[in-house]
Amino acid sequence: MTRVQFPRRSGILLHPTSLPGRSGIGDWGDAAYRFVDFLARARQTYWQVLPLSPTAFGDSPYQSPATFAGNPLLISPEKLVQAGHLARDEVLSVPDFPPDRVDYGRVTAFKNNLLDRAYANFRAHAPREQRDAFAHFCRTHAAWLDEVALFLALKDAHAGRAWYEWEPELVARQPKALARARAALAEKIENQKYRQWQFFEQYLALKRYANARGIRIIGDVPIYVALDSVDVWAHPEQFLLDANLRPLAVAGVPPDYFSPTGQLWGNPLYRWHVMARDAYAWWRARFQMAFTLADVVRVDHFRGFYNFWQVPAGEPTAVNGRWVKGPGKAFFRVITRALGEVAIIAEDLGEFDEASRAGVDALRAEFGFPGMKVLQFAFGGDATNPFLPHNYTRDFVAYTGTHDNDTTVGWYTVTSSEAERAHARCYLNCDASNIAWDFLRAVWSSVAHTAIAPMQDVLALGHDARMNHPGTFSARNWAWRMLPEALTDDLAARLADLTTLYGRA
Repeated sequence: MTRVQFPRRSGILLHPTSLPGRSGIGDWGDAAYRFVDFLARARQTYWQVLPLSPTAFGDSPYQSPATFAGNPLLISPEKLVQAGHLARDEVLSVPDFPPDRVDYGRVTAFKNNLLDRAYANFRAHAPREQRDAFAHFCRTHAAWLDEVALFLALKDAHAGRAWYEWEPELVARQPKALARARAALAEKIENQKYRQWQFFEQYLALKRYANARGIRIIGDVPIYVALDSVDVWAHPEQFLLDANLRPLAVAGVPPDYFSPTGQLWGNPLYRWHVMARDAYAWWRARFQMAFTLADVVRVDHFRGFYNFWQVPAGEPTAVNGRWVKGPGKAFFRVITRALGEVAIIAEDLGEFDEASRAGVDALRAEFGFPGMKVLQFAFGGDATNPFLPHNYTRDFVAYTGTHDNDTTVGWYTVTSSEAERAHARCYLNCDASNIAWDFLRAVWSSVAHTAIAPMQDVLALGHDARMNHPGTFSARNWAWRMLPEALTDDLAARLADLTTLYGRA
């Protein structure tokens, strides 16, 4: 099997919701293009994003109601004006959104109103070529789009309630009930399809712009899907559910460096033996979509393909779970046969016993998938810590921190212990007056073939800029936004110098 060769390169992790802009949330408008230009000036190769699917309760991109779909909140109103679907005066009046965070409740109401108007204008006035393009999109993506549009329209008609709280005939997907719903909600279903069309039109144009400037997109595939999702509603036989379609057990991880009681994610688990019967058709389609949206794909919680933590439904924490064997090498043999040469990053973090570590490493090695190293996990122990740069090998992606970590400045000033701080100062031979860039230098200079830093670390921002606190539900999670004036020429030049110095340009 041919393995993807990762050159020595670097990049920035920035979820597009964190981009600046007038509409209360980052989107595929001009700020996204300016960020690509910044990456090019800074001599970066990668823009890493989080999952681009719609979000629901808690605003987490890792708990989506529709795994194959794009998040309509990322659609740019200005691009809709350029397409002729909104008038210029329809986007002039914008609420007083905070510039430094996303207020999801207000943003969702504002964006939904704009998207409804854009759809109505499209229906009334779109030229023939746009109607043909929309029809072509719907035909091309019908395998997932028809179910997604019906599900989201039904969810809206049920005031956002979970699918398992709908009428029994809809929960059970009785054909006559589905046919009635499609007829009654026809316009709302088409509205949802329109939103997906515009998401893909705008995003893929941006991706082409980035690729033309040497910027590759690193996407993200969460291993699990949300219980309240079209994926579970449409394919309940593939998930570990009881006769009432409720989970028998749920996903999570045992206690680790993120949480002393583990993380109880609550996602339903797969019936892997059922999925194997059709050669993992759902997963093959999922990876195909992931590589439509990205050039490289990070697989979140990769170890779950080797073994996964199964927690009985109803447990208050993730403590009382057990490890269960995953589909392993047989699964990735099917995926790589179907997709060919694929550039996958294996998120292989967490606490491991010796056997599990060896098993996950062997799985990565067989397919040439690089693992991850996070510098924030390196300090406070001894010289054998695998997250210390002198212990890296080439086949890793090294991070200063991830979306689940505090910012590096936040780590140093708030999250870390004195022992960790002292070890970091000694190891990095620094006074920590600019600890974020001390971390960047250590990661960029390491032997790992890829180095990534969250934008917050490039900007040397503190604890308030943290993206997510794992295992918590907070209005501050997923809400951080970069200020409009952040991307200066001086910053681009400084990052370009560091990147050139360590051979990553």
